[in-house]
Amino acid sequence: MLATIQYHSRKLKIDFSKPLDISIPLRASKTNVNAWYLEEPKIEPVREGEWVAAVSEGASINFNTIHFNPHAHGTHTECAGHITERVYSINKHLKQYFFLAELITVASERLNGDEIISKKQIQFALGNKKRDAVVLRTIPNTKEKLTRQYSHTNWPYLTEEAVNYLVKKGIKHLLIDQPSIDKEKDEGKLLAHHAFWNTKGKLRLDATITEFIYVPNSIKDGTYFLNLQIAPFENDAAPSKPVLYKIEDA
Repeated sequence: MLATIQYHSRKLKIDFSKPLDISIPLRASKTNVNAWYLEEPKIEPVREGEWVAAVSEGASINFNTIHFNPHAHGTHTECAGHITERVYSINKHLKQYFFLAELITVASERLNGDEIISKKQIQFALGNKKRDAVVLRTIPNTKEKLTRQYSHTNWPYLTEEAVNYLVKKGIKHLLIDQPSIDKEKDEGKLLAHHAFWNTKGKLRLDATITEFIYVPNSIKDGTYFLNLQIAPFENDAAPSKPVLYKIEDA
């Protein structure tokens, strides 16, 4: 399934039969990836009296109710409505789904007891490249990220300066393999989020942050075509499925 994409002055050859899924699926399990001090997600059949909506229980259908939080329980994409008084909808403000993306791998730096991702690191990894999106993989990068319980772990986060640099480079979509681009406990400052959406100026309503991705080590750093798929929730954030495609003749 080969396609040639005209992107500005470039022609990109993409094989859509070879997707690289970098999302984490949601499972009703205590080993489901988790953050923000919540219990695990629940997927349970509807019950009415003695009737249970499961074929294994004698029903003609499986009819489950799902209870979860998109920010805490898996890959999700959020818009500026996540931190503004007016709750903007990701479903209404993400209107384009294909982007030229750069995958970079960064080892966090130690600063005042925290693990941070600095402007210098981002600057070195991106160089002069101009992209729509940046996919940020942190190391160490193990499969533990698929099941880790992140609450009270003080995960690596981006400095405000690093995010301001990404904004100045025109990055509209930022994807990371952590629960948040901000520090876990920062007294609600959310400096990186505010910087990315420019809440002190013209709000960047067409910009998104995707958190809780997982990029296997088999996927090499470089330029990819990104398909950012979201569930159509009228909410500040929605479960999402970012998929990378290798550019055959970049």
